[in-house]
Amino acid sequence: MTPKAVVFDIGNVLIEWQPERFYDQVIGQERRQAMFAAVDLHAMNDRVDIGEDFTETIYETADATPEWRDEIRLWHDRWIEMAAPVIPHSLRLMKALQSKGVPVFSLTNFGIGSYDLAARHYPFLRAFDRDFISGHMGMIKPDPAIYEALETGSGVPPQALIFTDDRADNIMAAQARGWQTHHFTGPQGWADRLVAAGLLTEKEAA
Repeated sequence: MTPKAVVFDIGNVLIEWQPERFYDQVIGQERRQAMFAAVDLHAMNDRVDIGEDFTETIYETADATPEWRDEIRLWHDRWIEMAAPVIPHSLRLMKALQSKGVPVFSLTNFGIGSYDLAARHYPFLRAFDRDFISGHMGMIKPDPAIYEALETGSGVPPQALIFTDDRADNIMAAQARGWQTHHFTGPQGWADRLVAAGLLTEKEAA
């Protein structure tokens, strides 16, 4: 069936999210690899994404690891440099869908404080028809409950949703609930999928 609403992940779909790349540029690949081996920074970030305080969580982790304290604090202090740049074609697709009256929702693992920071830099993050942000919901993808919450909150049945995400595990969880999905590896593939779904013309998806 033709989808009734489109669901976007944000990190690596609308905005690049590459912490390792940032640290490689700032402290060098060798030191970055050593730090990531010593400290599970992605687990720290998951705590933020599930609703823990952005500043407190990162600074506590930094203080608990004195040898990497300054570097870990960069995850907070220069966070916006990790969440960059925008993926322009993806943003055009979002706007094209909305210009045709197609509802566009976010479904994103994102902290409360970090999302507010990002939205100050990227105002389009306030332009979704509905926001489903993990930090506010207290759950993260691929927990099935977060997909169920979107279905309930939006009133759109699973089979009428089409969702893109860069992580295969998040896509599989949506598929298990009957959602239409697209594993995002670049904006052109997502554009082609939206055309195939009958939501955009090739010209609109360019």
